[in-house]
Amino acid sequence: QVQLVESGGGPVQAGGSLRLSCVASGRTFANAMGWFRQAPGKEREFVASINWSGGNTDYADSVKGRFTVSRDNGKNTVYLQMNSLKPEDTAVYYCARSRDSSTHVHYGSYDYWGQGTQVTVSS
Repeated sequence: QVQLVESGGGPVQAGGSLRLSCVASGRTFANAMGWFRQAPGKEREFVASINWSGGNTDYADSVKGRFTVSRDNGKNTVYLQMNSLKPEDTAVYYCARSRDSSTHVHYGSYDYWGQGTQVTVSS
């Protein structure tokens, strides 16, 4: 059984930064990990993904150049560094485990999900 716990969300002003963390219990070191977000009234959308070794990453166009995903397999933790935040980044952010070692953008490729952490960006 895999459990994912996100933290690091909160309120922030536009232009500010936050770093989200996702601590995993159970087997995740051989799996890619992803971050998704869901704003009120909108569908869950892909944000970023990182493969098992950390050597390959993917980003949504809306966050490229502003967000950075990383992982520390020794600590079973995945991070999402978010800089230059915008009000449209406001959402609940979810960490997820991929079904395999490769990055994926579709939520159907992920089998375990965290409970989410709220990020609110004010203008």
